[in-house]
Amino acid sequence: MQTKPFRIGTRGSPLALAQAYETRSRLMAAHGLPEDMFEIVVLSTKGDRITDRSLALIGGKGLFTEEIEAQLSSGELDFAVHSSKDMPTKLPEGLHLSAFLPREDVRDAFIGRSVARLLDLPQGATVGSASLRRQALIRRLRPDLNVIVFRGQVDTRLGKLAEGQADATLLAYAGLKRLGKLDVPTEILDPVSFPPAPAQGAICIESRIGDKGTESLLAAIDDRATRAAVSCERGFLATLDGSCRTPIAGYATVEGGHLQFRGMILTPDGSRFHEIETSGPASEAGRLGETAGQAIREKAGADFFESWG
Repeated sequence: MQTKPFRIGTRGSPLALAQAYETRSRLMAAHGLPEDMFEIVVLSTKGDRITDRSLALIGGKGLFTEEIEAQLSSGELDFAVHSSKDMPTKLPEGLHLSAFLPREDVRDAFIGRSVARLLDLPQGATVGSASLRRQALIRRLRPDLNVIVFRGQVDTRLGKLAEGQADATLLAYAGLKRLGKLDVPTEILDPVSFPPAPAQGAICIESRIGDKGTESLLAAIDDRATRAAVSCERGFLATLDGSCRTPIAGYATVEGGHLQFRGMILTPDGSRFHEIETSGPASEAGRLGETAGQAIREKAGADFFESWG
């Protein structure tokens, strides 16, 4: 085990920091190490700095990871902590996802200003969301609603809501729980009718391939069930070329070595969608996700994907 502090890369938002602190705490407990053996390095990413435009218009998920991954590749960081759903399916050469913390709640949380439930919003009400998946699912359930882009950190979005820029918004319930904001949601959405983003609620750790010391450190906190579930969901995404430009939902559960997966693809306006279910050994998680992606692509037909641009 090295004697100098491990350098942990993270974004600087309160949620990102909460995730980095959780990772540090788990590593301290697993290895009996003091806090000063871990140095949290906060980096600003392009995705954090540009908040007035949809991610689909400025480059997608990689905007939250590029600066961090550059320092990871150069050896300035030992590993980095991310929200798994923010990770592109193709990582820079030489890097991999080496550990996953136990998954939090995967569901989306609805926050209404004057009504408690999404279905109770009055006709023509405005809902703010940065996620194309959430936008499409909202339009699928309530095509009468006005859906606008809401970007920024959790508190920024809640501030916009409080200012009256929208009548409601949606956030990941896992993030609200990690921030201690359990009183914020007015409704927790059913993951069957409102399925989550692939890898939602899962914290992942990225490191250099072949860095045996770091891999040994991280192996102690790697949650196998979360790894299998996220591997399946990312396989589904990768087969469909999933990015911030594509409304894709997917959620895998693992129990006793058996994996079950549900996936959905939608047109951006929510008017058309296709669903798929599959199951199999958790040891074949990535393949199961890829096969589900191929099957739903064939089921939807080429014309379905033209609307994805």
